[in-house]
Amino acid sequence: MTALLPEGFRDRLPPFADAAAALEARVLEAARLHGYERVDPPLAEFAEGLATRLKAGGLHDAVRFVDPVSQRTLAVRPDITAQVARIAATRMGHHPRPVRLSYAGSVLKLRASQLAPAREQRQIGCELVGLDSVAAAREVVTVAVDALAAAGVTDVSIDFTLPDLIDTLADATLPVADIGQLRDRLDAKDAGAVAELAPGYLPLIAAAGPFDQALDRLRAFDVAGSLASRLNALARIADAVGDRVRLTLDPTERHGFEYQSWLGFSLFAGGVAREVGRGGTYTVMHENGAEEVATGFSIFADDLVAQVGEPDRRRLFLPFGTPATAGAAMRADGWVTVAALEAGDTPDAQLCTHLWADDAARPI
Repeated sequence: MTALLPEGFRDRLPPFADAAAALEARVLEAARLHGYERVDPPLAEFAEGLATRLKAGGLHDAVRFVDPVSQRTLAVRPDITAQVARIAATRMGHHPRPVRLSYAGSVLKLRASQLAPAREQRQIGCELVGLDSVAAAREVVTVAVDALAAAGVTDVSIDFTLPDLIDTLADATLPVADIGQLRDRLDAKDAGAVAELAPGYLPLIAAAGPFDQALDRLRAFDVAGSLASRLNALARIADAVGDRVRLTLDPTERHGFEYQSWLGFSLFAGGVAREVGRGGTYTVMHENGAEEVATGFSIFADDLVAQVGEPDRRRLFLPFGTPATAGAAMRADGWVTVAALEAGDTPDAQLCTHLWADDAARPI
């Protein structure tokens, strides 16, 4: 019984822990090359402050407990984006805008879903705080694609959405009585319910699919031109990644984009059942109540490890008595060496692929 773990938790064993660490390092290095500097927020914060920055998500998905030192309620972070927003708004509030930050760390969910049974996940991401222009969005989407490519992820696709689309249309050309219910029905692609609530929105259900076709349908739907700036922006963002990835568009998708503003996107990888990342534009709350625009993305690395594959497990066995200088030279040359600590040790017992013999590495 002492070896059991709570539901939704698991150990990461070799070689998968190594693979996850290598993937994380490659993603962060790709971000660093674009000018994103790493921050490392704490695992837990005061629940009240974290709830404010999580906005629509609140603390419904956060594990909370009373801190024995401060006697205040703390929350284990269910998402790191809100913490990066706090750092940008407070500790780095003096920094010239935009500020580019990257991060990686574990997040903890209060409850899991059938599609995502793990309650603890590794989250990696980038946030560009102080700008949510088309240029900023183009950069963030490009960094996300570069990061996945650097990590060795293949068959990548991006699904774009317009989180504030319904609000924009309702304010400009298509007023609706119950906008919340309409959003839910459009998200569910419930044509019958949409026809009853607001039939003018029905074309939006068909305006989803491969990017170019969906964009053309949206342009045809937008006879009043109220969406022209957003659609032109989408086209420019898509041009930034060209044919490096597959592009789709689902303009009314809102699941997971509750706090995004005019742009949202999901990242998918071949062979992974659900999205491996998500991003878009949003606002950062400052201490004085003012809001600052931002653009960013997060990648959940656990599901990508199996897609990328195991790392190279080339291991060189150094028989008992091998000179220390020989092992040091091979490690300097990039080898992983495993030294025998007893005369009876064997390469098989140490899962080695090569043997040090006659002053050279010999395949086993």
